[in-house]
Amino acid sequence: MLDHLETLAARVAPGDARWSLRAVDEISETLAVRQDVAEAPQRSRDAGVMVSVTRNGGLGHAASADLSEAGLADAFARAAGMADAVAGRMVFVPEDLPAADARGRYDGAVSRPVRGAPLRERLDALRAVCASAHPDDRIVAWEATLMAVEVSQLLLTSEGGRTEQHWHVTMPHVQASAHVDGVTQTRSSAGQYNGFCQQGGLEVLERARFAAEGARVAAEAIELALAPPCPGGTMDVLLMPDQMMLQIHESIGHPIELDRILGDERNFAGTSFVTLDMFGHYAYGSELLDVSYDPTRAEQLASFAFDDEGQPAQRTLLIERGILKRPLGGAVSLSRARRLRPDLQGVATTRSASWNRAPIDRMSNLNIEPGRSTLDEMIAGIELGVMMRTNVSWSIDDSRNKFQFGCEWGRMIRGGRLAEVVRDPGYRGVSATFWRSLKAVGDPSTYEVMGTPYCGKGEPSQVIRVGHASPACAFEGVAVVGA
Repeated sequence: MLDHLETLAARVAPGDARWSLRAVDEISETLAVRQDVAEAPQRSRDAGVMVSVTRNGGLGHAASADLSEAGLADAFARAAGMADAVAGRMVFVPEDLPAADARGRYDGAVSRPVRGAPLRERLDALRAVCASAHPDDRIVAWEATLMAVEVSQLLLTSEGGRTEQHWHVTMPHVQASAHVDGVTQTRSSAGQYNGFCQQGGLEVLERARFAAEGARVAAEAIELALAPPCPGGTMDVLLMPDQMMLQIHESIGHPIELDRILGDERNFAGTSFVTLDMFGHYAYGSELLDVSYDPTRAEQLASFAFDDEGQPAQRTLLIERGILKRPLGGAVSLSRARRLRPDLQGVATTRSASWNRAPIDRMSNLNIEPGRSTLDEMIAGIELGVMMRTNVSWSIDDSRNKFQFGCEWGRMIRGGRLAEVVRDPGYRGVSATFWRSLKAVGDPSTYEVMGTPYCGKGEPSQVIRVGHASPACAFEGVAVVGA
């Protein structure tokens, strides 16, 4: 439904200004089976445009769900009026931003679109998974859900830019709660925040081993309800990829967002302990830490070819051998930051939640590169510690520095061997100090591609999809928080 916009934009866009038009058409569906009862399918479609106008030192945005010629003309007029109102009063010069003249198309990886399968077939698959998550009466709550999203996006610019991108996103989830002798424990397939989220269709369910997840989740929920509490104290922790996802997100991703460093998020989501003078020399972690921004991994949740300002995106190391190299900052933030750091380099990761939000600096695919240690080697290297899986709670200060995270599942490591399962494990630390305690990074056999659709940021608020991939990682001397 976006095909006609190029012709209309040529008619109504201002001829005396730089402009852009970004159109988004998103179709989403959620299926759920809870306690073996199928809920009504939820389907929605959301479409509209965001236009921007730059002239005389001002930049204005306006959004509209009216995709007619009159609707676009009104949106451009409002954006132009906003640009005139703020002309000469902005903290950067919008005319100095790089030209958005890229042209191209990106089609996300998908072989079997979810909505291509009959609704009954999808519901029957969910019913089977849900039923397998209730092996006996110790399970008191159980559910299986499937979210699928199809997105089409078109970006047009006055510089001749035209980028068209299409994505299919699939997010399966299973959860079961067990109650045994007064103890209740919940286990999920990949966390409360849909950690196993990828681009693709029904093939994502196969990669997630979704058909077998109900039985595993239920068995582990019962195991946790029977397990002793996790002990507290200073010891090593071995974090598996579904917990590393949260660790990366909160203590690397948000702190190095450039707009946050510049103070833009202070009123809402906070600032950052990172400052502009740290880039290029600051030891963010141990020499084992390599962190990449990688929009090119086909199956990962936030892969794309162009960001929402039309800049081509490419894989880049942000932290290399522990040293902080680049922020997550797009053209606008870089224009401001370079007044103090002319040498600073960013990445094309300016994104918006939908058609009715302006692009801001966001995480996209933020990954830890695999190391050389096998899982067995990492376990053998720990005298006393806890293996932890699957985030269940988090708390971090408004500068993204001091944190405390809780996990669903833990298992003690004693004398280099796995020991008893423990419930309610958690740990706390300070971001950079914690990453400097990284003592082993798992090899590709421990690597998993995860993601979340629920990263919130911005005023007005934006909730966006973010990808995180990581191997298992071991940290030494961590403050473990017992139940």
